Amino acid sequence: MKIGLDVMGGDFAPEVTVSGAILAYEHLHPHVKLVLIGDEAAIRSICAREKFDPSLFEIVHAPDTIAMGDHPSTAFAKKTQSSIYIGYELLSKEKIDVFASAGSTGAMMVGAMVTVKSIEGILRPAIAIATPRADGKSNVLLDVGLNPDCKPDVLAQYGLLGSLYAEFVYNIPNPKVALLNIGAESEKGNLTTKAAHSLMCESKNYNFIGNVEGNEIFFEKADVIVCDGFVGNVLLKVVEGFSHVAKKRGIADNFFELFNPDNYGGTPVLGINSNVIIGHGASNSEAIKNMILLSQDVVEADLPSKIRKYIKPDEQN
Repeated sequence: MKIGLDVMGGDFAPEVTVSGAILAYEHLHPHVKLVLIGDEAAIRSICAREKFDPSLFEIVHAPDTIAMGDHPSTAFAKKTQSSIYIGYELLSKEKIDVFASAGSTGAMMVGAMVTVKSIEGILRPAIAIATPRADGKSNVLLDVGLNPDCKPDVLAQYGLLGSLYAEFVYNIPNPKVALLNIGAESEKGNLTTKAAHSLMCESKNYNFIGNVEGNEIFFEKADVIVCDGFVGNVLLKVVEGFSHVAKKRGIADNFFELFNPDNYGGTPVLGINSNVIIGHGASNSEAIKNMILLSQDVVEADLPSKIRKYIKPDEQN
């Protein structure tokens, strides 16, 4: 297995990305090779400072960077020597098994759609995170920002994507899938969620249990929680905010520490033909390490082939 890492992506790159790769190295399986994509001189310099042998990595030189402020599609088309462009080139040619980056989310999504593309039958790809639960386990929440506006059939299909992710990455058998709503009753919600609820009830591809409310997110009622990207991203930022508030108030609590985004590192793009992981722009070295370890788990789960097995172009639910 080869894990491609965008060394130039993120607010504190390449320092934290190379340091994160060094931290991850000892935790990876023996058959896994880390491929660092970025400025070779910088990579070697940081490795030397950390007293780490750079030959343990495969280094692919990429002298250019797509900045956070760049227009995603224009930058991806023009900056063909950037780490994101070269990373996708390697991924599309199957020279790496997964591409992970804490760089521009927009450019990462453009790259995914231009190179590896969506799986046939997928209405909209999604990104998912694991939210902590009071019982020590996690729920899968999707979408958390990729699609702010979702039609009912997209939300219904997210139920399947989240179910497969929970089953094959988090090893949850027959995961319970719920729709995030303002009430438990089927008639509650806006037009979109009410229509989505009806479609999800009809699905035979996953275990739909109905609606959950916001106060049930951190409990064991569901394993997968579906919402549109607008709601999901707001919820994600609230969850991250708990971690910051607890830290500022000097509250030492293992549960609240789980809200720290550094602990999950990144999120996979579900519904595309290869493995892509997107990390937080403000990632530190610990977050990069965890993004790399998540990448290993996602490749081993072989999610794209699992999704292709269940998705039919003429029968999305």
